[in-house]
Amino acid sequence: MAIKATIFKANLQIADMERHYYQDHSLTMARHPSETDERMMVRLLAFALHAHEYLEFGQGMTNDEEADLWLKDLTGSIELWIDVGIPDEKLIRKACGRSNQVLVYCYGGRVVDMWYAQNAAQFGRQKNLGIINLPVASTQALAKLVQRNMNLQCTIQDGQVWLSDGSTSVQVERVVLKQSPSVRVNE
Repeated sequence: MAIKATIFKANLQIADMERHYYQDHSLTMARHPSETDERMMVRLLAFALHAHEYLEFGQGMTNDEEADLWLKDLTGSIELWIDVGIPDEKLIRKACGRSNQVLVYCYGGRVVDMWYAQNAAQFGRQKNLGIINLPVASTQALAKLVQRNMNLQCTIQDGQVWLSDGSTSVQVERVVLKQSPSVRVNE
């Protein structure tokens, strides 16, 4: 018998001073049995960084035809495709062809450096692709915030990102490996 996904609920308060976006979101996330707390929290962070009323979680972990998160317009066209981790270069290329904008939030330390070095030439050809590396210390600290029911606050200001559960705050560093022309990350 297959192991089912674990359901997590998050009440996320976002104060993004850079985009002037101030909203509360009640999110339900299904964590695939092979997904780690770290990866799930990176998905949640990506949601906070790009929050929008039409941004939603996809089935990217189990379906190559879907993003981990995506933003579709009212016609169903994909405006923003977000993947988490170190996806295959061919899948990224395919996503770039299907979406106006593709962002990859990668993490994992040296593995990311090797992955990026191996694929840098192919990534350079994708004009609508942005790649942001999240250092291991940040993503591991995010994983420690995981609970089945979470109340989190995310503050984004002057290029700084903070995620807090009320008792613990995590500052998340972002290192731009490939800058996207339409999505800027302030450093």
